[in-house]
Amino acid sequence: MLFNSVEFLIFLPLAFLVYWTLNSKTKAQNLFALSASYLFYGWWDWRFLGLIFISSLCDYLVGRGLESTDKGLQRKILLGLSLALNLGLLGIFKYYNFFASEFASLLDSFGFQANISSLNLILPVGISFYTFQTLSYSIDVYRKQIPTCKDHISFFAYVAYFPQLVAGPIERAGNLIPQFQNERKFNSAESIKGLKQILWGLVKKVVIADSCAGHVDYIFSNYETLPASLLLLGAVYFAFQIYGDFSGYSDIAIGTSRLFGIRLMRNFAYPYFSRDIAEFWRRWHISLSTWFRDYVYIPLGGSRLGKYGSIRNIFIIFLVSGFWHGANWTFIVWGGLNAAYFLPLFLLDLNRKNSTGIAAQGRILPGLKEGTQILFTFIVTCLAWVFFRAENLGHSFEYLNGIFDMSLFSSPGNPNLSLTPIYLLLFFIPLEWYFREHEVSLEGLKLHRVVRWMAYYVLIYLIIQFSGDQVDFIYFQF
Repeated sequence: MLFNSVEFLIFLPLAFLVYWTLNSKTKAQNLFALSASYLFYGWWDWRFLGLIFISSLCDYLVGRGLESTDKGLQRKILLGLSLALNLGLLGIFKYYNFFASEFASLLDSFGFQANISSLNLILPVGISFYTFQTLSYSIDVYRKQIPTCKDHISFFAYVAYFPQLVAGPIERAGNLIPQFQNERKFNSAESIKGLKQILWGLVKKVVIADSCAGHVDYIFSNYETLPASLLLLGAVYFAFQIYGDFSGYSDIAIGTSRLFGIRLMRNFAYPYFSRDIAEFWRRWHISLSTWFRDYVYIPLGGSRLGKYGSIRNIFIIFLVSGFWHGANWTFIVWGGLNAAYFLPLFLLDLNRKNSTGIAAQGRILPGLKEGTQILFTFIVTCLAWVFFRAENLGHSFEYLNGIFDMSLFSSPGNPNLSLTPIYLLLFFIPLEWYFREHEVSLEGLKLHRVVRWMAYYVLIYLIIQFSGDQVDFIYFQF
């Protein structure tokens, strides 16, 4: 079920009404939230429900087992079971064909004829997200950072909670499970905030991302015959397509959850206004970045191992992050390139320089220095996105090679493409800049009530105008 579908437009208000009919009845609300979440997830393919049930059951039982013993070996075995099952399922469905193909190619290079069969598997929607969510619970219980959840309904609801199930934010058990266990009462102010966040999320997805999508497909498919200026524009379009698509999903998810009295963590914080790549990664897909920091980077030793150990850990974290996104060398190179961007900041001890505040805080426009930093960070990010979007490494390098051509200074006009995305971005970017100090973007719309409501209606009109065909969210493939 897509957030931008008619089905969800019917599902959400019905779920909202039933849920709050059970006001203050915590167990009943949790059971309904779980049932609604399984309906929402099973709408794609009911067979996927078996995987999420197995993952939930495994980690619930592992948590109860960890509660019952303090013996180090037994606790390690239980955690190992959780890691093996969850990462095993993820590996089979997401990475088996990649490794099988690469292993066959390796054998062929040594003169051995390999006949390794591939599996015709459908990647379950959201498996990367809920796998990391359940793993974080088992690891936190193993570390004794959170108590074991004894209420199986609350735990299963935590894993399957429909707003953030298929594309995040990747929630921590320490934040979400207590909210399921505590009494919830309807809060109109939070619901209004939620509706505003949903509205802006739909603008990002339907108006911005989906409008850029067709142009991106055309440019990346016909890059060999197009001028460099249009190739660069295609990379910029994709940057806003993936941002509008993914941050739009997060906004809709967080806003929807507010309607049900449950707060999810922030996942995007205006990343394209970052002044360096370190700040970008503190603002982009925050739930995944912090997950890798807490469960991979720090356990590896973080930055405590000296310069060379720290550099190794930085590359590991970025390469793993790239591979998490997909079983393709393009994602691994994308991760490595971002590590290379980050490394000079780390070596010069500048990676935390912009760790607080935001560009031009309290001012209308940035200064020349900040503006240049933002533009440079955006450009190198766009170049890295080429690897993320391209079909393979050859496509990536040829596309980038095409950008660095004298035709870069030619007109990007093309009879097969409209100027609509440019006009929309000229509308969108200043608004994002205006909202940048607000977690809920439309909360920054400080206008007279009549004018503010007129603005809401304009946004709704734009969503309807650009709705057209339902387009899947990009991160469903991850």
